Amino acid sequence: MIDNQDRVAVISEALPYIRNFAGKTFVIKYGGASMANDTLKQKVIEDIALLSYIGVSPVIVHGGGAEINQMLNRLNIKSHFHKGIRITDQETIEIVEMILSGKVQKELVGLLNQAGAKAIGIAGRDGGLMKAKKFTSDDEIDWGFTGEIDSVNPQILYDLIEKKYLPLISSLAPDEAGQIYNINADIVAAQIAISLKAEKLILLTDTPGILKDKNDKNSLIKSLNIESAKALIEQKIIKDGMIPKVLSGINAINNGVGAVHILDGTHEHVLLLEILSSAGVGSMIVK
Repeated sequence: MIDNQDRVAVISEALPYIRNFAGKTFVIKYGGASMANDTLKQKVIEDIALLSYIGVSPVIVHGGGAEINQMLNRLNIKSHFHKGIRITDQETIEIVEMILSGKVQKELVGLLNQAGAKAIGIAGRDGGLMKAKKFTSDDEIDWGFTGEIDSVNPQILYDLIEKKYLPLISSLAPDEAGQIYNINADIVAAQIAISLKAEKLILLTDTPGILKDKNDKNSLIKSLNIESAKALIEQKIIKDGMIPKVLSGINAINNGVGAVHILDGTHEHVLLLEILSSAGVGSMIVK
């Protein structure tokens, strides 16, 4: 049981962080297991709403892979992935847009509004926020309608933030001809953070952060710089699905974002513990 002295200590510890981050923009990538679990989802939503109450301007980029897979399975449409990235054919892109900009986004907007935030859902086509181009790689495979960011025009986000709205962005964007592409949400979040000159880019994942040993949660690397992160990739300590997250983070920092945090979204209040305390519960990458 937490007594009154402990409660006061928690609040006192948070005060300098609140003072430092008031008026700053945080871009939060939200997806994975914390989105699939209703209890965790509610906790994450409440924490994001709290950040908005204390003067932080959160901007959320959301995924929805689990919901997409469920719908594709119901329709007997097979999912195809290569190196952890979805290959998006014509049938799949229609489902992805329906789930991300429809079902998932509308639910999250509703939950945020119930928690007291002024949330509004948008996608890349809204207000000309993002333009996409087809994803290419050295594998010589056809990625279909899997895309990458070509450009970002953040004016609509600046306008919403100025009016105290909380933008919730789905990771979809059109090309110059209007064709919609599905884009990795980590990449979208990094590009949005760069365009907004965000104080922080926060990636909520299903792992504690960057581990020296993937089988040992106690081997968490709490803080590292870009040089160290690149070395860990070369040493294959950072590998698989963590590579695009870290590379996106490095790109963000090299382009003006203050810091990148990789956090385990399956733990309650991980956002507040990382941002408003000295606990350091995830991995932070700095310049």
